[in-house]
Amino acid sequence: MIDLLILILLVAGIVLVTARWKVSPFLALLGAALLGTFLYRLPIAESVTTVTQAFGNTLGNIGLVIIFGTMIGVILERSGAAIAMADAIIKVIGNRFPNLTMTLIGYVVSVPVFCDSGYVILNSLRKAITARAGISALATSTALMTGLFATHTLVPPTPGPLAAAGELGVAEDLGLIIGLGLVVSLVSALAALLFATRLSSKEFAALPAERDDDLEVQDYEELRASYGKLPSAFMAFLPIVLPLLLICLGSVAKLPNAPFGEGVVTDALVFLGTPVIALILGLIAAVFLISGDGRMARFNEDITEAIRVAAPILLITGAGAAFGAVLNASPLTDFLAENIAGMGLGLLVPFLISAALKTAQGSSTVAIVTTAAMIAPMLGSLGLESTEGTVLAVLAVGAGAMVVSHANDSFFWVVSQLSRIPVGTAYRTLTVATAIQGVVAFLVVLGLAAIML
Repeated sequence: MIDLLILILLVAGIVLVTARWKVSPFLALLGAALLGTFLYRLPIAESVTTVTQAFGNTLGNIGLVIIFGTMIGVILERSGAAIAMADAIIKVIGNRFPNLTMTLIGYVVSVPVFCDSGYVILNSLRKAITARAGISALATSTALMTGLFATHTLVPPTPGPLAAAGELGVAEDLGLIIGLGLVVSLVSALAALLFATRLSSKEFAALPAERDDDLEVQDYEELRASYGKLPSAFMAFLPIVLPLLLICLGSVAKLPNAPFGEGVVTDALVFLGTPVIALILGLIAAVFLISGDGRMARFNEDITEAIRVAAPILLITGAGAAFGAVLNASPLTDFLAENIAGMGLGLLVPFLISAALKTAQGSSTVAIVTTAAMIAPMLGSLGLESTEGTVLAVLAVGAGAMVVSHANDSFFWVVSQLSRIPVGTAYRTLTVATAIQGVVAFLVVLGLAAIML
């Protein structure tokens, strides 16, 4: 019981120092790991080694994947490819279903692009569609936000679920995570869409625009023109679709029944479907999106920005792994095995832990990484030690990381301020929508568990 109390105190400490005092999650997790070695009375000679080896091994396994995924996202954002993807979806769906259009655009764009950046890029498009359709901005803002949020927490190569896969030892099964994640995130986004549609005629007193060139008042065509000539829809989607397709094919090729036979084809698909190789090929495809004079200089700028964005994620991921390794080496593992195994909590544990961390400190990525580190030693006790069980645990963690977005979440402020939604109204709409989609996502995961486990 004392070991469980220590865990609760460590987690509470992480939440307190990150949420209240704004300490870097990297330092909070690393500090909790080092403090845990003393509180759990690990041998002094092994304590530092446990932390450093877990940190290094995790970055070795998943670091390059996070970096290359982030590089693709930055290039898509800066080249105008995200706008090109949005235009392509509008051509298919048309303007008759504005909320559905915004949901699907967000759902696609947020696979490689951070949801915060995605909303900034697409906000003028949202405004244009809102004006054209004559509906409330509350509806389109909620639809776009939740569409972005769905894949952001559930579908690799977004860093959160990617890091969770590495933490829980299923990085080689990304094809399965991507396939199931796309289904779970789509259902959760559609559930939030139903809520958003109810807001289509809801009036609200919009906040005043802060400046004349604010994205909210900038004309969509002007934003579009600022990127110069946009890439074709094929080239815009290629850096996303290519690695996802290769990873999925690689996963299929490794199935025991050898669907592609045994030989050069299978070996090639397994190699090309390795996440690092697949994302390198996606990055090569993304390079062709950079056009005009000074392409090399712009490419170098994009790569530098991607490294800056990826660095804190890498550090948080490594520190989370170190914290998990300390928990795994502690007597807590035996306590949990003896007391949780018979309770039948299963996937509810990762979902609730992730939801609590998300609600308390705001960052979905931090909630995902921290939860994955915490539950890694518990997978056997929860009955999730199989590959399928661990993959579903990754998705349960992602579902929890949606519940809920409010004032301590930067995404909440990006959406509410760019859409000029007052805080009180945002709580009643945006926050409620993220709660709905998080719970629905978890229910879908439970449904998959009933079939797969």
